[in-house]
Amino acid sequence: MKNFVLDTNVLLHDPRSIFGFGDNDVVIPIYVIEEIDNFKRDLSTLGRNARQVSRYLDEFRVRGKLAEGVDIGDGHGRIRVLVAEHPLPHGIGEGHHTTDDKILAVALELARKEQGKPSVFVTKDTNLRIRADALGLHAEDYDVEGVVLDELWSGVSELEVSSEQVNDFYATGAIPCPEGIDAPPPNAFVVLRDGTNPQHSAVGKYSAARQAFVKLIQTPKDGVWGIRPRNKEQGFALDLLLNDEVRLVTIVGKAGTGKTLLAIAAGLQKTMEEGIYQKLLVSRPIFPLGRDIGYLPGSVEEKLNPWMQPIFDNVEYLMNLSRSEKKAGRGYHELLDLGILEIEPLTYIRGRSIPNQFIVVDEAQNLTPHEVKTIITRVGDGTKIILTGDPYQIDNPYVDQTNNGLIHVVNRFRSERLAGHITMSKGERSPLAELAANLL
Repeated sequence: MKNFVLDTNVLLHDPRSIFGFGDNDVVIPIYVIEEIDNFKRDLSTLGRNARQVSRYLDEFRVRGKLAEGVDIGDGHGRIRVLVAEHPLPHGIGEGHHTTDDKILAVALELARKEQGKPSVFVTKDTNLRIRADALGLHAEDYDVEGVVLDELWSGVSELEVSSEQVNDFYATGAIPCPEGIDAPPPNAFVVLRDGTNPQHSAVGKYSAARQAFVKLIQTPKDGVWGIRPRNKEQGFALDLLLNDEVRLVTIVGKAGTGKTLLAIAAGLQKTMEEGIYQKLLVSRPIFPLGRDIGYLPGSVEEKLNPWMQPIFDNVEYLMNLSRSEKKAGRGYHELLDLGILEIEPLTYIRGRSIPNQFIVVDEAQNLTPHEVKTIITRVGDGTKIILTGDPYQIDNPYVDQTNNGLIHVVNRFRSERLAGHITMSKGERSPLAELAANLL
């Protein structure tokens, strides 16, 4: 049995963290509740989470005295709200008495009073963990997924098979999953390698419905809006994007790997050429790189233009316009006017139902798990949604490399037949961009 003392940022990140510590006791310093109170009127995700925490605590308050401890229930321990009787040791935080100091004082006091019960201070604040450690407290980060980014599911596995099985795969386009081999997740890509000759191999994907390895979808002769895969990973990504049975696609990759370009090309192919979807809807979270320049004038469309310019650049690249055509005024706005392409700010997506559309959410690593849930639950019948992003390039101060919405979806949907994932590592933008992505 342990005492877990929660910091404010843990509860604001995940209100259900209260229920995430098994049969151990959860301790919330009263100063955390004061900080949460400052967020309750906020209209953002932080505000919603603050209000949810308050509701949880009020439900516990009705059932008993929080100062003495209330059973959380369902095999969990107790929850307590405590006040520090003494400030931090002399010389630490003296003259400041910040909220962080008071929270640390509660954790330190609890550890000394209940020495037979180990205390753990849980916070997402790196500096606060360092301060807690200096005071002799055991401090940990809160990570509900517990995933190391380098160990993230890549979407590809390699299997050793016989030479005959490789030949059968080329001849028939499919082979059943060999006995004694654990089947990979649905829609996972596989490299079937001959155990006697490693150079003899085949590339396919696992079909959970057929319980077999099957060939990838053939890229159209003229490419997907003129785009053909330049490497194996891009081929995998296009297979997921062109597969109408896969309704949720996550593409993770560093800058220049072609995530956004492939997603938009596939979206235009499926809407304009094949007519599978009514329109291509593209969105991305609005977070500035570096210092923000302030409010932008104009209508919603005019305000969005600077943020959506990377999308427009990709669309115009796919349109393959000549210099004279650009001078004549041709561009991405033609697709907007035809209703084929729509740019949607994520701010207004709550409450919508979006049927029969091809949705691309770019820079999804800047979304929280709650925001991603809100977006995916908007998907109506016949809609396909693509989440792309680079978890190493995060501008949102409230998420990090392992707890952002994109990685959250990859982990949660790994075993679902409606979903597919691929991690891309080889840059194709330019030799300089690839070098910068690797060296800087």
